[in-house]
This record gives sequence, C-alpha cells and structure tokens, in this order.
Amino acid sequence: MKTFSAYVEWDPETKLYVGIVPGISGAHTQGATLDELSRNLKEVLELCLEEHKGNIDDLPRFVGLQQIEVAV
Repeated sequence: MKTFSAYVEWDPETKLYVGIVPGISGAHTQGATLDELSRNLKEVLELCLEEHKGNIDDLPRFVGLQQIEVAV
C-alpha cells in the first residue's frame, strides 16, 4: 500500500471539485462532492499505476505547495 497526495480545487464554472495527483500522468478527475472526488481519484490512480512501466518508487514525489504573490 502506498499513499499519494492530491491537489484539490473547486471549479465555480462546473460546480465540481477537481483533483490532480502531481507527477502521475493522467491522474486527474472530478466529483460533485469531496467523497465522490476521493473515490474517483482512487480509481483513476489505480488505473494509472496499472499502466506504469517501472518501479513505483521511481515516480515523482509530491513535496508541497508554495504561495506566490503577484501584482494583478
């Protein structure tokens, strides 16, 4: 068993939660609730890892988030 981190945001246009697992190509999905998003992320992550050719420990690892301030 391995734990992955997901980036989650709310899309006001679609009114859905959107989740992305950084570093895992194709590991992104959406859901109407956070519970649905969690189930969908687990499913898509499992599918992506089935397709991964190589050692799972060689995948990029999520380190963290940084907030960047810009003038707009």
